This record gives sequence, structure tokens and C-alpha cells, in this order.
Amino acid sequence: MTRALFIVDVQNDFTEHGALGVEGGDAVAARISQYLAAHASDYEIVVASRDWHHGDDDNGGHFSDDPDFVDTWPVHCVGGTPGADYDEVFDTSRVTHHLKKGQGKPAYSLFEGVSDDGRTATQLLEEHGILDIDVVGIATDYCVRASALDAIAAGRHVRVLTDLVTGVHPDSSAAALAEIAHAGAQLRRSDAAG
Repeated sequence: MTRALFIVDVQNDFTEHGALGVEGGDAVAARISQYLAAHASDYEIVVASRDWHHGDDDNGGHFSDDPDFVDTWPVHCVGGTPGADYDEVFDTSRVTHHLKKGQGKPAYSLFEGVSDDGRTATQLLEEHGILDIDVVGIATDYCVRASALDAIAAGRHVRVLTDLVTGVHPDSSAAALAEIAHAGAQLRRSDAAG
């Protein structure tokens, strides 16, 4: 078994009632939990990332009082606050590795995260001989996009499970999926991912 599941940023601040809430976030969190209940054993490792920002600075220009919602954002996912916690309907019991990304600087890709013991996604892939990665989570047009493209750049075979992602905007999400597919990933529903 050389497949990993990457679960990107299923956090309170990115679901409906959060600082940067995405429509459909809670529903995707619930579907990911259902998928894990049925399929966690299909994966060598299950890696979940979280934005984990500082609350006392602008995180390298990531936070702004006048955000452009492209490169700068309102305060979100401050480490140790409820907004940075995983969404309450996301069952993390089958997650094998947790990565925190940001921590003082802008970060979009799961590959920019580190575990509490200092390991990166790249190290985890090498340690476990992972060749194939399925990517799910929030938001399709930002952190899912960045994570999938980095996984492809790392030489892995990538699938995005399209019913287990949701984005900020339909148009930019569709464009992100097209870009990911053009880069070499497969797009498929989780019920056809066997």
C-alpha cells in the first residue's frame, strides 16, 4: 500500500460560521468523515493540515485590516483558538499525522506544514514510500489547489476527490480543478476512486 490521503484545512474558520467561511464546508467535513470511516484502511498514512497563524502579528503580510482576498486576508485560524480547530463534524480519529502551516508566514500548501515533531509532508512521503496521493478538503481554489500542485511537483500520482472538496467561488474552483488536471492529476468522485 503506497497511497496517502491528504486532508487540507477542514477547520472552523473555513466552514460556514468561520472568519473565512466557505459554503458547503460543513457538508464536506461530514463527507470526509464518512469516507474515512469506510476507507481509512486503504491508505498507508492519512495526513491532515491546519492553518496555524500567529495572533499577535500580520504573519508576514498574510493578515490585513484591508484584505484583498487574494494575497491578504482577515485574521483567521489563529493557533490555539476555536477558529483553528478542526471542524466539529470532521472525525480526526483515523488521521495518522497532523501538520500545522503558516506559523508566522503565508502558507497555502499542505507541503508547507510541519508536524509537532518537526516532520514535513515530503519526509512523511519518503518514510512511508508513498507514490500515490488523494487530496480532499478546503478550499478548492486556494489550499487544495496548492497542495495538489505541490504533490504533482513532488513526483506523485495525484487524485482530487471532487465530492470531498469545496471552494470559495465556483468559477475559481472550476479553474483550479482544470489547472490541477492539466498538471497531471486525476479528478474523480470518491465513490469511483477504488
